[in-house]
Amino acid sequence: MGFGLDLASKRIKDQIYGEVTDEFLELLLKGMDLAFFFSGGYRKNIEGFKGRYLFRTADNMVTASAIFQDGDMQVRENGIKDWDVMVTFKNAAALRSFLFSKDQDILNSILANEVEVDGNLNYIYKFGFLAKDLGRRLGVI
Repeated sequence: MGFGLDLASKRIKDQIYGEVTDEFLELLLKGMDLAFFFSGGYRKNIEGFKGRYLFRTADNMVTASAIFQDGDMQVRENGIKDWDVMVTFKNAAALRSFLFSKDQDILNSILANEVEVDGNLNYIYKFGFLAKDLGRRLGVI
C-alpha cells in the first residue's frame, strides 16, 4: 500500500473509532475512489454497475454523492438531484453505525428511525458491501 493509501487508511480509522465528523463520509467515498483506481481486484466490484447515491444527515450537516458508471466512481461533496437512492441518516453516528455494523441490517436501522431510504434498497446493500470490503482491505475493520 502506498503512502497516500496509508494516510487515507489512518484518517478513515480515526473517523471510525473516534469522534464522527462531517468529514467521515467524504473520506470514505474518496478512499473508495482511490481504492478503485489502485486495486483491480476492488474495481471488479463495480464492473457493469451503474448507480447514483445521495447520502445526507437529517440536519444536512453531512451531504455527499457517489456516482458509479462505466467501471468508475465519481465523488461529489454536495448533493445530486437525479439520484437512484437517497439515504438520510439521523446523524453522522447513525451513518457510521450502519455502514460498519456487523450485520448491516437496513431494516433494523429503518425501524429504529436512524435511517430513511428513498429508492431501491439493493443499492444500499451494494454500497454497504463496497464499504466493508474497503475497510477489510485497509485493515480498519
